[in-house]
Amino acid sequence: MAERATPIRVLIAKPGLDGHDRGAKVLARGLRDEGFEVIYTGLRRTVDAIVSAAVEEDVDVVGCSILSGAHATLLPKVVVGLRDAGASDVIVVAGGIIPEADRPALEEAGISGIFGPGTTIPEVASFLRAHARRR
Repeated sequence: MAERATPIRVLIAKPGLDGHDRGAKVLARGLRDEGFEVIYTGLRRTVDAIVSAAVEEDVDVVGCSILSGAHATLLPKVVVGLRDAGASDVIVVAGGIIPEADRPALEEAGISGIFGPGTTIPEVASFLRAHARRR
């Protein structure tokens, strides 16, 4: 496969009221070390703020880190928001505590990948390289 002309741009977001961001920060640093361009939005972002940042930053991937249990509500809204903003080619992935029983509905809603505890940075990087849009 040919190399991309530009690095994959990833927005790491913490939707909702979840206040734990260690994993998101570790992932952001790890993806930078893997050669990705990473934008971290910080804690407690609304769906609208995440979508706006993704469009403004022209990202290829939105990664939502969520531990609050609101994944079934918030993550599909991110996908819809991106589609409504004309950014349907941006893939949305999720990480955090997401029960196996909730995964099929999230995938059906457009979540491209779900990464639970123990997933390594190289595993995430490999997935993103394989699935992010080509520029």
